[in-house]
Amino acid sequence: MIGNRLRAGAVLTAAVALLWSSAGLALAQGKKKEAEEKNRTLSGVVLDPNDSAVAGAIVQLKNTKTLQVRSFITKEDGSYFFGGLDPDVDYTVKADHQGMSSAQRTISSFDSRKRPVVNLKLEKK
Repeated sequence: MIGNRLRAGAVLTAAVALLWSSAGLALAQGKKKEAEEKNRTLSGVVLDPNDSAVAGAIVQLKNTKTLQVRSFITKEDGSYFFGGLDPDVDYTVKADHQGMSSAQRTISSFDSRKRPVVNLKLEKK
């Protein structure tokens, strides 16, 4: 009889723990989704002086608040993408490839677009 009560108590404890962990997971997923909805993305294409897409260009994104720099190497079609950007921060973006650079562009926190597209054109230095 005591053994049955101990097993029943263990099962109940396990069930409660499972419920708590499920609730915690649902809360964490809800917060993650909320953060994703708040965050911004930035994408675009890097072009050479002849307006052709440039694969392998290095695009640098700088957070002007923390000075953190993120990099992306453009794909075959010249495209780049940055996700998880704070909408309350200004960013600068520029591209470099084989001795050429683009002008530095600013993505302002006052720009309300959630998915701005900034194409970068390389010029000889």
